[in-house]
Amino acid sequence: MAPSDTTTGHPPEPAPEGPAPAEAPGGPAATGPADPAELAGRLRAVIQHLLPLLRGHSTHRDLTPSRTAALATLDAHGPLRVSELAARMNIALSTTSRMVDLLDDRGWIARRTDPVDQRASLISLNDAGRALLRAVRRETTGLLAERIGRLPPDRQHLLHAALPALEQLVDDAG
Repeated sequence: MAPSDTTTGHPPEPAPEGPAPAEAPGGPAATGPADPAELAGRLRAVIQHLLPLLRGHSTHRDLTPSRTAALATLDAHGPLRVSELAARMNIALSTTSRMVDLLDDRGWIARRTDPVDQRASLISLNDAGRALLRAVRRETTGLLAERIGRLPPDRQHLLHAALPALEQLVDDAG
């Protein structure tokens, strides 16, 4: 039985006849378009391991991933009604309401009456929330920069070259 490839679990492709193609930095030579399902699986696995690494080094222990996401959403799209925040985060309205109350209790957001509907409130980051979000972003950026700096230059180049495609995945998601 042939050994399987550690990244796909499939038997390795037979070696092509003739001279070997030039190898891309850090991996086998490209023979055509990549398999989207394989890329998706590998990207998901990397993200699943990278996010806890970033979270684990935060000095802000009371700032959970969901709270950070709420603050980042308010930073990017606020002020928002609680229902709009819930929709943007794709979580239940009741969960979002409890989270907003907690963010308010921590002093990271401001509430004001919605001028369009006096019965509703608009939620936005206040100065403390913006400062906290900036601090967390500095920490995680520093950690990533340190790790990226330890990569060989060819890997750093590949990572840089992949960014436009990754940014498009985010942009296409809305």
